[in-house]
Amino acid sequence: MARLGIDIKRAKYFLPPYEWYNDSIANWSKELQVQLINYTPGTLSHADYTTDKDKNYRSSEKILASILQAEQNRPAGLNGFILLMHIGAGPGRTDKFYRKLPELVRYLKTKGYQFQRVDEIVETD
Repeated sequence: MARLGIDIKRAKYFLPPYEWYNDSIANWSKELQVQLINYTPGTLSHADYTTDKDKNYRSSEKILASILQAEQNRPAGLNGFILLMHIGAGPGRTDKFYRKLPELVRYLKTKGYQFQRVDEIVETD
């Protein structure tokens, strides 16, 4: 992480590439006092990198619908949910999901959700 200019003292969370991890990664995360995290399953937010040529392609409309459905169907809604989104999805995906973010945020605010930057989260033990 230091090679990439990330100060380990300021890094509180680590979401591994491709969301893949094993015991070794879990152990070194713990040793470095970095919380290993992953996205919350149950929506298609993680599929926003797919292109229409991929077998697993999901349109932005379908992704948004899956998030709204999870919010409505889960007893806790999206409280505590980590939605994984690929803001840097490549040029092969012309239907960029991040263009739906304003609509999603407006909807969630009408439902009473509040947003907080990760670096503003106060951890309690």
